Amino acid sequence: MNSKVSAAPPLAPTSPTGPRATKVSIIGGLVGVFIELYDNAVYGFVAGTLAVVFFPSDAPTTSVLLTFVAFAIPFFFRPVGAAVAGSWGDRIGRKRVLLVLITLMSLSTALVGALPSYGAAGVWAPIGLVLLRFVQGFAMGGEPGNGNSFLAEHAGEGRRGRVVSYANAATFIAMLLGTLFAAVLTATLSTSSMEAWGWRLPFLLALPLGVVGLVVRRLSDESPEFVEAEEEGEVTRSPLKEAFTSPEILRAMGLTIVLPLLNSSGYFVLFIYMPSYMKNEMHFSAVEGLLVTAIMLAVGTFAVLLAGRLSDRVGRKKMLSTSAFGMVVIGFPCYWLLTRGSFATAVVGAVLMSVCFAGTNGVMQVTLAELFPTRVRTVAYGVGYNLGTAIFGGAAPLLVASLIAATGSIWIPAIYLVLTSAVAGFTALRIRETAFEPLKR
Repeated sequence: MNSKVSAAPPLAPTSPTGPRATKVSIIGGLVGVFIELYDNAVYGFVAGTLAVVFFPSDAPTTSVLLTFVAFAIPFFFRPVGAAVAGSWGDRIGRKRVLLVLITLMSLSTALVGALPSYGAAGVWAPIGLVLLRFVQGFAMGGEPGNGNSFLAEHAGEGRRGRVVSYANAATFIAMLLGTLFAAVLTATLSTSSMEAWGWRLPFLLALPLGVVGLVVRRLSDESPEFVEAEEEGEVTRSPLKEAFTSPEILRAMGLTIVLPLLNSSGYFVLFIYMPSYMKNEMHFSAVEGLLVTAIMLAVGTFAVLLAGRLSDRVGRKKMLSTSAFGMVVIGFPCYWLLTRGSFATAVVGAVLMSVCFAGTNGVMQVTLAELFPTRVRTVAYGVGYNLGTAIFGGAAPLLVASLIAATGSIWIPAIYLVLTSAVAGFTALRIRETAFEPLKR
């Protein structure tokens, strides 16, 4: 196995057409992440309405559970997308694959907004929703490995944490946009209007967003790391096979499953499940629940940018372990604040958890990209990360809702967060520091 490490790129990153093109390429790497998280946010925030539109039932709890089953489906299909699109990215380049992924993601999301309701199409309505969720799962699976590798490889030495944290900030902004859109619709439309047509608007917005993203990505340059590897004949013909036959890469893939535990559980519990939970279990109004989430996201946007910058100075390992163990300490007290029924205390608890979560979220993707060599980076990173996300993230809303229904305990989300944070923290202590080294080749 070729273990040669490329020479460190210059501090001011360049591309074949100059720094300006590098900035365009970085922006191109961000737009797909934005659309991916925008879709997930919208689905979670209008889950209650989707339950009525696509899964009518005499038992409201059953409808909500079925909606979260449809939410979880793409996450179990994501490893397939990661394996296929990741292999493409390592063989033919990141840019071309990213163009395909953003097209699939924006079209499938917009088509969800065009689906007929159960009342109009019967069982074909939820079938159509599930099929489109499979397409989204494929695109979502290929995006992290290709998109974040693309960003890390364009960033240059000494600023990878800062540049890749832009993608994490884009996810928060995407969720914030979805939250505010849902809050406005919920506040201004009647329940009947929301169920008849209002829920479609956030999904349909994905189409113009996708067109803008496609144009920007077409203007981007290919990753300089991939171009250099291609010129030196280091591109492997079977990246997936190499990833699964190398003990070193398999060990790193194992870390990509376990290390993002807080990243996965925290995101889906705090930002996807929590709005529905606050409304149904804590008896907040729908708008209050969405506003708490919006404030949490606004603060988190700045926190992830700060975390990325700090990690370039103090290292990834210190940031990841500190934030994970911090969530272990504050998880239960902050959740207790959420259960007081007061909007003000709910905001305090949510913001503290958001800041702690951001310490992991702002550093995780660059850390995972640095674990792998260029020749298998997108496939190995993508497969490992998406396996962990499917197991611990995609199923989180369904698991939490089921455990609450079975036990009657409102503390299930906090228990889940604290346990996964503890495992992530101890795993972070075992990784080797990579912030101050060049990317592996």
